[in-house]
Amino acid sequence: MSALLLALVALQSPVDEGTLMVREDTAEIAREAFRLTAARAGTGGRETGAGADTRWKLATTIRYDRSRPVVVLDPIVELGPDSNPVSLEYTVADPREPLRILGQLTHGRFVVRLLGRRTERAREFPAVPPTVIVDDSVFALYLPVAWQGRERPVTVTAIVPRSGRREVLTVQDLGVESTTLNRSPASLRHVTVTGGENGLVHLWLGGDGRLARVEIPSRRLVAERVPAP
Repeated sequence: MSALLLALVALQSPVDEGTLMVREDTAEIAREAFRLTAARAGTGGRETGAGADTRWKLATTIRYDRSRPVVVLDPIVELGPDSNPVSLEYTVADPREPLRILGQLTHGRFVVRLLGRRTERAREFPAVPPTVIVDDSVFALYLPVAWQGRERPVTVTAIVPRSGRREVLTVQDLGVESTTLNRSPASLRHVTVTGGENGLVHLWLGGDGRLARVEIPSRRLVAERVPAP
């Protein structure tokens, strides 16, 4: 992790915050606002400094409003010091089937409860580290996936709570490569994610570790960071 991100952690400031514009082919289909924060907490939840654990919270809201009905997905994932998920609160605002999803890490298993209008379901997933939470329609959740990238391929367990499935992904950091960002040439850190239903996902991060671009070729989909005003 970069020195800038560590300084932001110490200051209790957002580590990453931005908006992704999501396009399918050339048509914009959604916008996603996300915020990653970190806090050093010691025993009893008190901030301590040296020896304290770093806890992460990734909150994101994506709004699909280019067609009807409008659907808003609003997951909040809490990550432990090892960047593995420890809890999930997820609201699916869909008039056809509103849903609330709650997840909790318990004894090496991630327990997911899905609360619908008239139904309640529960499912347990093995959560051997490294584990990540992802969703087919939420793209900022790929940031903790990128954290797992190394020069050599790493096998990662992905839990997809809304779809009720578990996938085995391979994550690899290819280093800094040339790409485009907002139609301009850019040199960004390139992390690939292979496996699962998407097949291949390209993740691009800035030199400060901030998420810049997510590409899913099989779906002709790109989620790209909007320049700050």
